[in-house]
Amino acid sequence: MLPYIHIPFWPHQIPTFGLMLWLAAVAAAFILDRGFKRGKIDADAAGMVAIAVVAGIVGAKLWHVLDTPLEFREEGWAVLWDSAGFAWFGGLVFGLGALLLQGWRAGIGAIRILDLASPAAAVGYGIGRIGCFLSGDGCYGVATTMPWGMAFPNGIEPTLPGVRVQPTPLFELVANVLIGLYLWVRGAKNRPTGWILGEYLVLSGLARFLVEFIRRNPKILFGLSNAQLASLGSVAAGIVIMAWAARHRNETVNTQTTAVEHPA
Repeated sequence: MLPYIHIPFWPHQIPTFGLMLWLAAVAAAFILDRGFKRGKIDADAAGMVAIAVVAGIVGAKLWHVLDTPLEFREEGWAVLWDSAGFAWFGGLVFGLGALLLQGWRAGIGAIRILDLASPAAAVGYGIGRIGCFLSGDGCYGVATTMPWGMAFPNGIEPTLPGVRVQPTPLFELVANVLIGLYLWVRGAKNRPTGWILGEYLVLSGLARFLVEFIRRNPKILFGLSNAQLASLGSVAAGIVIMAWAARHRNETVNTQTTAVEHPA
């Protein structure tokens, strides 16, 4: 694995997790900007994504602390600055919350902006998982004898000698890029406001729920991990939003929100 990149004649190391997080933000900003152009919306996609990324990082760290109280008791506040330990659900909630507020303030619409951002969020999350894979930060799965099993001897949290584990970050990369592509195609046609968001919550929640069966996270209730319970909440929320959107199926994107060419 490659937790850090060493550049000759450069005194500082570049963490691969941070580098991939930056690439994820760039990709998400590009996709969101394409979505704005497709919807004839004049807004700062890069700025919105930057704020959402910062909010997502904060949320991911806070949720990780709640999810691993023993680690917090052992390491104290230092756990907040560790390059490892980011919880998917916390990042999702805080990131979507930041976008919701920005969409409302920009005049795009709180739910409409989340529809537009859903493909970007899926692809960005998938790219971010490459950082977890390269750094070997402990997000890999359980031990396995399957041929695709991998070892992380030089990772931030190295695996035991001779032990091969499930490369779950790669599974999440593939799943989320496919989800992002699916949502992008779906968003090309007029949908009731909230429908794309609902699909994103359902599909991303299912993807995380399934991958958790081969991850190392402890089971806390009914044989499920904290992330799986959060994933079920994401699926439930997505179904509720889609049901709400279905009631407004005649109020398409074009009738519910006009093209925002000059938001206040």
